[in-house]
Amino acid sequence: MLVAAHRALGAILYCLGAVAEAHTHFAQGIALYDPQQHRASVFLHGQDSGVLCCIFAAWALWYLGYPEQGLARSQEAVTLAQQHAHPYSLSFVLSMAAIFHQCRREVRLTQERAEAALSVATEQGFPLWIADGAILRGWALAQQGQTKEGIEQLHQGLTIHHAIGAGIFRPYFLALLAEAHSIIGEPEAGLTVLTEALTLADTTGERWYAPELYRLKGELLLKQNSANQAEAETCFQQAITIAQNQQAKSFELRAATSLARLWRQQGKHQEAYALLEPVYRWFTEGFDTADLKDAKTLLDALA
Repeated sequence: MLVAAHRALGAILYCLGAVAEAHTHFAQGIALYDPQQHRASVFLHGQDSGVLCCIFAAWALWYLGYPEQGLARSQEAVTLAQQHAHPYSLSFVLSMAAIFHQCRREVRLTQERAEAALSVATEQGFPLWIADGAILRGWALAQQGQTKEGIEQLHQGLTIHHAIGAGIFRPYFLALLAEAHSIIGEPEAGLTVLTEALTLADTTGERWYAPELYRLKGELLLKQNSANQAEAETCFQQAITIAQNQQAKSFELRAATSLARLWRQQGKHQEAYALLEPVYRWFTEGFDTADLKDAKTLLDALA
């Protein structure tokens, strides 16, 4: 029961943006978890709480700035779920693993996990994980140039979410749709979607993705009109502030990179370097991930 309690409380804290505290609960759940002893509890709770602690811990570790440790936890969670052969837990974990890889901007792995989740969920009739799988697969397709099909998949997944009354993660999923609109040069559509996402985040208190919502808004404003630089800068600053308050080092790095890139375009090279360099230097792992590579490339150019 304690494993289930730590998983539940950790998940709530994570959604609120209290991710460091959430990770403490996930770690406590993992420490208490015995895969053999607790297997029967799956039928009491409907899901394997120990496995879910692992996948949520993966999210939290990435969020807090430890992408490699997060990757190890994600792989552990998927392996355990496959071994236990409990379809609901497996589709749950595969969907969450797809989100983890999307956060790391790993398109191919996002698509693989999403399609695996879709396969199990469709066979078993789990509409929530069908929706999540479609959304994550849609994002991956859009990133690979199949933007029209990707947007269709994103809308299909969001429609199912709405139909079954699932509000959780909707701001995040809307952000993925806004990204797809950005790819095909539709910043106005993306900004409309982000307005809904930001309103939802404020209304429900689901703040874990808030830094990225503001960063994406800034990027879309710049795509919409080069005259929007001041408003975009405000968005990037908001993203950085929220990320710092939530100890979201990965989102802080991404937002600092966006702002430093804007400042470089404005000729403010020293300010840009002074902003980005200490955030990048904080990291001790994950230097092969897309965000850290982007930051390093920009720092080299600024130097």
